[in-house]
Amino acid sequence: MTTTVSTPAAVTADEDEAHRVRRRRRLSPGRRLPAARLAGPVLVVVLWAVASAAGQLDPGAIPAPWTVVRTAGRLWADGTLPTDVLTSLERAAYGFLIGLTAGVALALASGLSRVGEALIDGTVQLNRAIPTLGLIPLFILWLGIGETFKIAIIAIVVYIPIYLNTHAALSGIDSRYVELAEVQGLSKFRFVRQIVVPGALPGFFVGLRLGVTGSWLGLVVLEQINATSGLGYLMFQAQNYGQSDVILVGLLIYGVFGLVSDSVVRLIERRVLAWRRTLSS
Repeated sequence: MTTTVSTPAAVTADEDEAHRVRRRRRLSPGRRLPAARLAGPVLVVVLWAVASAAGQLDPGAIPAPWTVVRTAGRLWADGTLPTDVLTSLERAAYGFLIGLTAGVALALASGLSRVGEALIDGTVQLNRAIPTLGLIPLFILWLGIGETFKIAIIAIVVYIPIYLNTHAALSGIDSRYVELAEVQGLSKFRFVRQIVVPGALPGFFVGLRLGVTGSWLGLVVLEQINATSGLGYLMFQAQNYGQSDVILVGLLIYGVFGLVSDSVVRLIERRVLAWRRTLSS
């Protein structure tokens, strides 16, 4: 029976390697704790509360956090806030889904075909150069003042970053993978499914995060244009009556929606792109 004895040098080398692996995993972006993202917002709220309690803030301009909470409770109890929140969520969801579909479809058509790139990319770049909110008067003439033009503008705000980042990722596929696919005799469909799509996913998720944020930024402006409900309408009415606490309620809800939606996208990204962390470790 043979007994293997580990020398001190071998043990030290194994410990060093294990330490390097643990360090790489700690430094990997996928290892960040979701709760850590709340540290900044919580610190801002604490400083806001301390300044309000110390009398350093004008209550008429910046009400105390507890005042904003009481106002939110009152608006929720009388049914105003639930209705406006649901309306805003519905507008954002429709616009986001349309923009997501358009951005991915156009990016695939442009990134996988030279003819598609010639027809699509220049048009999207032109659209990108035009301020999206500057299209509002034209869209009102085309689609009317109702819900349709609001959803259309949100869709434009969403599709542009998704298209740009996905298209860039598709165009940046390493040529060595193309050569490898030719050597392996992969069909075009298998090449797209097994190499192109996985390679473009990191860029797609970058565009998706920007698109999610853009949908809320566009919504806060659009809901103040001839709207009868929604968080933006609530804030616009509060401005007319000098109700800064109501305005802060709307802004905080928009911020929570943005943070939650971005966190959801990041969670999906970590699940889908788990293979990148495996390779890096």
